[in-house]
This record gives sequence, structure tokens and C-alpha cells, in this order.
Amino acid sequence: MSFAETLKTLPGVSHLAALQLIDAAGELVATIENKPGQAGSLAVYNHLAQLHGAITPDASKQGLALYGEHTLDARTNPGKHPNIDRLISLVEGNQTLRVKQVFAKP
Repeated sequence: MSFAETLKTLPGVSHLAALQLIDAAGELVATIENKPGQAGSLAVYNHLAQLHGAITPDASKQGLALYGEHTLDARTNPGKHPNIDRLISLVEGNQTLRVKQVFAKP
């Protein structure tokens, strides 16, 4: 299944403005916004957080599978897909990020 097809199976994120990713020290390490170019990653990370409670190494592995063809592209072109690079790093470093939802204003 392509990434575009996978996105159609994930829960909607229209209620979110962004997700904030927080490391073990409580530091904000990234924000994924609900805007073109990031909305797909927002859906993936939100889905993983709902299933796992955080972006754990296991959640990251699942996320890499969800990204489909983009994961291979990220592995061969580091820096091109920062949200995928982050998942690879979490798996390799056995690290977890907490997720804070930022809700869209009605």
C-alpha cells in the first residue's frame, strides 16, 4: 500500500493544529504542524501516539512501515524527510518522545 493510501486509513487530524514532541528531559524537540507538507506526518505521529501513548521505539518501527516508500527514500537521502529520520533515530537510540496535542481553534 502506498503512503497516500495508508493515510486514508488513519484517523483524521482536522481537530489538531500541531503535535509537540517532548524528550525525556522535558524539552520540546520538534513541532509537526497541520499544514501542507506536514499533514501526513501529523496523521502518522498522532496515530502512533494514540496506539502507544508516546512515540516509543516500537511505535517508531510501526511508523516507518506506515511511511511506506518514503522510508526507503529517507534512508537513502538523510535529511530529506526529517520526520522519518526522527523515527529512525528513535529506533536506533532506543528513545521515546512524549506527544502533546495542540488543538485547532474552532
